Amino acid sequence: MSTVPADVELHPIEGESLTLAGQTAMFHLVAVAIDPYTHESAWILETAGRILTAFHGADCRVAWLVRAPAEDAVAFLGPWAERVLTFADPDGEAIEALGITEIPALVHVGTDASVIGRSNGWDPVEWKTITDNLADMMAWAKVPIPKVGDPVAFPGVAVDA
Repeated sequence: MSTVPADVELHPIEGESLTLAGQTAMFHLVAVAIDPYTHESAWILETAGRILTAFHGADCRVAWLVRAPAEDAVAFLGPWAERVLTFADPDGEAIEALGITEIPALVHVGTDASVIGRSNGWDPVEWKTITDNLADMMAWAKVPIPKVGDPVAFPGVAVDA
């Protein structure tokens, strides 16, 4: 298990920047990293949105982490940007700090800034393992993964540092 530096900045598409420590002081953070300039992120958008919104109301924060400026993130996500907390990461600094090497990715960070689960690319088995663990930790309902209509597993696009 790795630990993310507490001072990593997260930039909401609206509002002031926040540190990872500030976002995880009371709640776990579960984020899907996407890049609006790749087909792979478009392929997973609806599935990832379904997974994230399944945890609305649980004792965790769910978010998009978009490797793009805020305006591109909003244009790509459309209504998802209003439904789920969205962080813009145009330089990929937060993505790199979270140990994400391929996008799309799913990462679960605990209140101590430890990475509890991370999956690079879309691997339904890995994402299910992470979300099942999260559901157990949050005493929440498990999300069916994969679900009819979800894409088959595919590797992500390498993150260029």
